[in-house]
Amino acid sequence: MLINMDKRDRAELFRTRIATAMDAKGASQSALAREIGVDRSTVSQLLKAETARLPNAQVVAECARVLGVSADWLLGLTERPELATDLLASALTFTKAPRALVDEQIFSWHQEAQGYKIRHVPAGLPDMLKTHEMLEWEYTPHLGRTTAQAIGASEDKLTWMRASGSDYEIAVPLHELHAMAEGCGYYAGLPPEVRRGQIERLLKLHDQLYPTLRLHAFDARKLYSAPVTIFGPMLAVIYLGRNYLAFRDKERVQAITEHFDGLVREAEMSSRDIPKLLHNLMGTMD
Repeated sequence: MLINMDKRDRAELFRTRIATAMDAKGASQSALAREIGVDRSTVSQLLKAETARLPNAQVVAECARVLGVSADWLLGLTERPELATDLLASALTFTKAPRALVDEQIFSWHQEAQGYKIRHVPAGLPDMLKTHEMLEWEYTPHLGRTTAQAIGASEDKLTWMRASGSDYEIAVPLHELHAMAEGCGYYAGLPPEVRRGQIERLLKLHDQLYPTLRLHAFDARKLYSAPVTIFGPMLAVIYLGRNYLAFRDKERVQAITEHFDGLVREAEMSSRDIPKLLHNLMGTMD
C-alpha cells in the first residue's frame, strides 16, 4: 500500500536511494552525469541534503535506466528496486518437467519449503504413494532398465521429504481412483493384483501418516483442477506436461492456494472418508 509522503521526505528518500544505487553500481557522480547527459553539478545537487526538491521526470528516468533500478523505487513508490521486467522474470519461471521418478527440480522445491505445508493436486495418483509394482508398470516403458534404480533413489528422497516436518495435503480427482480400481482409461492393462496392492498401500499410508498426510477426493465434474503443487507461502507450480509454470509472487501463490482450498471444501470425500472409499473400491474388485 502506498503511503502519502511529504515532498521533503520524498526528496530525502530519493537522495538516499540514488546514493545506494550508485554505490551498488560503483558509479561516481561524474560517470552518472555523463551517462544521463547532465552536468556533474546537477548530480551533486541531487545528492545534497539541503536540496528539498525532486528532479524532473527525465532526470529520474535516466538515473533509473543507468543504475538499473526502477524509477518508482527511486521515488519511494515501491519497496522493490528491481525493474518490472526483472520482477516478472523472478516471479514467473518456465522449467522443464522430465518424465522421471526422480525430478531434481521438484525435490529442490520441497527442500526449499521444508517445514511448510505442501498442497498437491497430482496429474494421476501421487508418485510418493505408489507401490513398486505400480511404478514399474507406469515408468518401465519410458525408463527401461533404469526403473529399479530410479525407484530406489526416489524412495531415498521421499524418506527425506516425509521427515522434513512438512504436512502434505493431497486432493485427487475421484474418477482417478475409480479408474485405477477398475483398470480402465489410463490404467487399462494394469493387472488386478497391482491395483489391489495399490489400494492396500493407500490404506496403509493413510493409517500410518494421518493427519500429517491428508487425502481428499473431489469431483472433477463440479470443480476441475490442473495438476498443481503449492510449496507453503513461497511458490506455486502448475504442471503442464513437459514443463512447470512456477509462480513466486505473493498474489498468485495466494490465488492458487485459495483454489486448492476450494477443492478441499467441496471434496466429495474428506480425508476422514478416504478409508471407507478405498474399502468400497476394493469391494468392487472381488
